[in-house]
Amino acid sequence: MEECIFCKIIKGEIPSFKVYEDDNAFAFEDINPISQGHTLVIPKRHTQDLWEIPEEDLAAVHSASKKIIQAIKDVLNPTGVACLQLNGRGVNQVVMHYHLHLIPRASGEPELPVSSWELKQGDMEAIKQTAEKIAAAIG
Repeated sequence: MEECIFCKIIKGEIPSFKVYEDDNAFAFEDINPISQGHTLVIPKRHTQDLWEIPEEDLAAVHSASKKIIQAIKDVLNPTGVACLQLNGRGVNQVVMHYHLHLIPRASGEPELPVSSWELKQGDMEAIKQTAEKIAAAIG
């Protein structure tokens, strides 16, 4: 896609700090990192989000992420790595090209709001009904 910043990065039209590349996936450091080693893993083929991504591209991104997360562990020795993927402007997806954030966390860093929330008992009947509707829609 012509105006997609990630597509331009893949083509080399915009510089990046590449950490990984294969035939189907590309990974580079986020220039607005949440933490040291914050890496974005993307499919080379433009696709907007999880609703659109072909299964082979999704598999390529996650296969690459497994290699990258091991390298992050070896180099940075984090206490954990958050894997964050947003779909749609309603959840603040800014670049409309599927991407997976790998966000290393070090001891003493503040919690990520998306990975820390208060546990509240849900309405079991409502949860059951929602699960049944989603399962039925899957087929």
